[in-house]
Amino acid sequence: MIKSFLNFLILFLFLILGTPAYPSESSAKAIEKYTLKISRKFANTYCNSTKFGISKDNALNFTIGETNKEFSNNKYNKFIDFELLNKNIILSLENNCQIFDFPEYELDKLTFKS
Repeated sequence: MIKSFLNFLILFLFLILGTPAYPSESSAKAIEKYTLKISRKFANTYCNSTKFGISKDNALNFTIGETNKEFSNNKYNKFIDFELLNKNIILSLENNCQIFDFPEYELDKLTFKS
């Protein structure tokens, strides 16, 4: 009788006090989605700036500043693959703005805090 009661008590404690396991918040899908969000934001801001009449150099500086300001303190920044981000930005610029001669080395100024 006592053995059955102890078994029941131990089982009850495991079920009630057991901590659930959750998946990691930094999944590959979430990081990819975040990277695409950054590239779309960058492309849209750059396109709007150049269409507004700002020179390409000033539009680039403005866009980098705005993108850095918006995404500077995100938990996914330490997982960003900057080569992939740069390719996504260039593809977004080509697809959305028809800008085909954007220099990739200019994107080296785009950095985020971890």
